[in-house]
Amino acid sequence: MSTSSASSGSSYHPDAPLRAALRYGLIGWVALTVIAVVIATLASGAEGAWGALLGAAIGGSFILTTAAVVLFGAKLPPNTAGMVMLASWVGKLLVALIVIAILKQFEFYDRLALFLTVVGALIIVLGAETYGVLRQKVPYVDVPDQAADEDSETA
Repeated sequence: MSTSSASSGSSYHPDAPLRAALRYGLIGWVALTVIAVVIATLASGAEGAWGALLGAAIGGSFILTTAAVVLFGAKLPPNTAGMVMLASWVGKLLVALIVIAILKQFEFYDRLALFLTVVGALIIVLGAETYGVLRQKVPYVDVPDQAADEDSETA
């Protein structure tokens, strides 16, 4: 009698939820980029398009990098994974601040389009990643193989 929803012959991979989060996050990011560029171009012309592209790049890369680092860190020892995640967070924050400081000097983009697209990217990509994780079927009980049980009983 099995208490888990996954059979012992299933091909469950422990990284499946993280991979799904990254996949859905990328899909959401691409969809947001296309929609934001179209809307910003209609509203503000070329400046709006540049603002939307920059906003999608900043917001999307910030969130997608987190999913990629978590996927990479899952294979590391816990202390190392925590250190890598902390370092990546600080690094992302510094890069985002530097990029914003540099962009402040220029006028070729629409600042409102940039802001709205960054906020939209953070919300949509994070929501898409969450949906990807929640959509995965993860076994909550490990059921030992029948063959392994029979071998241990005969020994």
